[in-house]
Parts: sequence; C-alpha cells; structure tokens
Amino acid sequence: MRPLILPDAGPPFDFNSIPIASISGFDGLIAIGANFLPETLLSAYRCGLFPWYRYKGLPYWYSPDPRMVLRQGQLHVTKSMKSLIKKQPFKFTCDSAFESTIRACAGIKRKNEDATWIDSDFIEAYTRLHHTGFAHSFEAWQDDELVGGLYGIGIGNVFFGESMFSGKTNASKLTFMVAVRFLEGHGFRMIDCQVSTEHLKSLGATAISKAEYLHLLSDWTLPGSMDGINWNDLFNQYSGL
Repeated sequence: MRPLILPDAGPPFDFNSIPIASISGFDGLIAIGANFLPETLLSAYRCGLFPWYRYKGLPYWYSPDPRMVLRQGQLHVTKSMKSLIKKQPFKFTCDSAFESTIRACAGIKRKNEDATWIDSDFIEAYTRLHHTGFAHSFEAWQDDELVGGLYGIGIGNVFFGESMFSGKTNASKLTFMVAVRFLEGHGFRMIDCQVSTEHLKSLGATAISKAEYLHLLSDWTLPGSMDGINWNDLFNQYSGL
C-alpha cells in the first residue's frame, strides 16, 4: 500500500484513523502531510510514527520495520565506560536547556546527510511540546558549557528518542546512560531508538518487528504519572549512574 497523503490544514490529525500496520512504504514511509500541532505529534508517536523531515512544508511520517528499541534492563555499560563514570567528567541535568539541546542536535553534521531534518519548524514544534510537558531533554555540562545531550518524547511508559549530540568525547553516550537509568527508575519500559546504528547496538538496543512494536505501544503509551510535567525537579532527586 502506498504512503497516504494527509490534509495539511485544519485541526490536529488523529493517526488512529489510518491503517498504519498495513502500510509498508519505502524505508517505512507511511504518510505525507498533516501538521505539527502538539496533539498531532502525540497521536503520531502513540501510533508508532515519527516525522523524519519536511519537504515543501509537509511532514513525512515514518514507521520502520524492524524498529530499534532499548527495553527495560537491556542497557549495556562496558568496563571502560564504568571506569569513566567513576571519574564524573560531566554534570547532568534534565529539562534545563531543551531549546539549546535541540538546536545543538540540529547543528550536528551526520554521515550521508547533506542537511539536518531538524529545521526551524521542528525546533518550534518540539519546543512547544516541551512547554506542554511531553518533550524532554537530558544535558551534559562541563565547566558550565553544554557539551552533550539528547531530546525525545515521553508518553506513558515509553520514551521516544529523537536525536543526540556530543561536543566532547563520550558526552552523548554518558547522557544516554543517565537518561536510561532515570527513565527505568520511573517505570519506563522501553526507549524507542527508531532505526539501527552501531552506536545504539553497543548500548544494548535491539531490533524488533513493526508488528511487535505496535503491540507494545498499545499497552505502554497509556496515560502515566510522568505525562505532561517538567522532569527537572524529579531529576534533581536522582542519584545518577
């Protein structure tokens, strides 16, 4: 079935209205169109979609098969990373510099990509979602300088990772580990890593089928106590790695 063309004007779009499980477009492309309203984005993530980029003003929505995920308890920490953790090279925070983090992610040059998909529309939309308490960032600092971080969406018991950056060696990797421990400590069952990379594999992420992923979402994205709130105060009580 070919990707669907969705209306790009009007109210928030409900992705429950389309047969995501039965659509298998190139590289997981499911639909083109709709909008970047907070309700549209949250509906997309709950249904297993994420916007990979915009072309001519239209979002392209993807649901890859297989899907890369990190399940609760799967985080892999090597001996060398354990040694580095003991040295405490960075200070970590959560939800203290969301817009700076997403802008830093947008500035990273990535292999085989001419330009970032995180354009001004993405930054505006996800910053708006951050203010609603659903988009979150984890940051690494060194001498009061933001040197690493990641951002994503938290819904129910699933954290949908979007992007990360590293300005210092191992900054993003350690931030990811800190984020995983924090999320697991608050009942999160899975981190969506979207597509496979060697970096994610080294941290313990594995690939599952789209069908299994969608089944897990149906249970794990039900409303939870972490929805719609800023996580900064909770993180300040966190003991770390």
